Amino acid sequence: MNIAIDMSPLKNGNFLQHRVRGTGFYLENLKKSLGKYYPQNKYTFFTRGEKLPQNVNLVHYPYFEPFFLTLPLRNRKKFVVTVHDLTPLLFPNNFPSGIRGKIKWNLQRSRLKKASAIITDSNSSKNDIMRFTKIPENKITVVYLAAGEEFSLRNRDLQEKVSKKYNLPDKFALYVGDVTWNKNLPALMKAAGIAKVPLVLVGKAITEKEFDKTNPWNQDLVKVKNLAGNDNNIFTLGFVTQEDLVAIYNLATVFVIPSFYEGFGLPILEAMSCGCPVVTSKEGSIPEIAGDAAFYVDAYDINSIAQGLGKVFKDTKLQRELSEKGIAQARRFSWKKTAEETTRVYESLK
Repeated sequence: MNIAIDMSPLKNGNFLQHRVRGTGFYLENLKKSLGKYYPQNKYTFFTRGEKLPQNVNLVHYPYFEPFFLTLPLRNRKKFVVTVHDLTPLLFPNNFPSGIRGKIKWNLQRSRLKKASAIITDSNSSKNDIMRFTKIPENKITVVYLAAGEEFSLRNRDLQEKVSKKYNLPDKFALYVGDVTWNKNLPALMKAAGIAKVPLVLVGKAITEKEFDKTNPWNQDLVKVKNLAGNDNNIFTLGFVTQEDLVAIYNLATVFVIPSFYEGFGLPILEAMSCGCPVVTSKEGSIPEIAGDAAFYVDAYDINSIAQGLGKVFKDTKLQRELSEKGIAQARRFSWKKTAEETTRVYESLK
């Protein structure tokens, strides 16, 4: 088959926010793993606006946003869409769409319904897609993601260099991710204060200075900035390279992400792959991904987050148990498997 895959988020202006994590990570690993494990297919990687060759059998749009026009108006070829999650639709009070957003969602939904197949990251997201679009279940396939192969246990020398580079405390809890409402970061910061646990925050948005403080989607970012500015126990690193991130996962005493909702929760698998114990919530897809290898807390209760974080942070026996379970759990996911199941969707449309 000749499959065309839209790589616009890696190259085009309006999509650049996706390059650092999330969609960018998915695109890069999908491209690499399809080429590695299924070289018998031909892949045409394109960006929006480029003319596709006549012999393309299928087009894959590997990203979708409900309030932005990420799908073209017309498709002359069969096409597949990856919908990672529909978080903004689940929590309209926290992610208001506005009139334009509502119009764009209606357009996006009608275009999505024309897809030959839909890929999504979890059963949780699959249920959301069915609920909000009424697309039949047999058109939607769950294909789990995986941590990158670089996320693994590393030698102590590299860790010490990274620790000095960022002036990290000897023991700390780690958060990696965005600063949107569903991440529940202000509550985590308060909980870390209650538990008296140093908290290291990694993510591009965390140290951004130029952003719209009036945008409702950025209100947690405003809160995080205020909380971090008044707490010597909070360490804001912002964006770090992938190599440094692997070392930081290895250095962390515990990884914590008490989200209100996740469509997948990739940092959980990254932490587990590096042997870092995980504290998280049971919201959205997280139980699918973390299984019994995480310590669960109530995302809606700061004291629960504080108690869970404090318990794992102080209990070395529990840390070892969670680390071993986490490494085993992360091995259940691989990019070889992701490529295999994605290719199966392609081949079902021949």
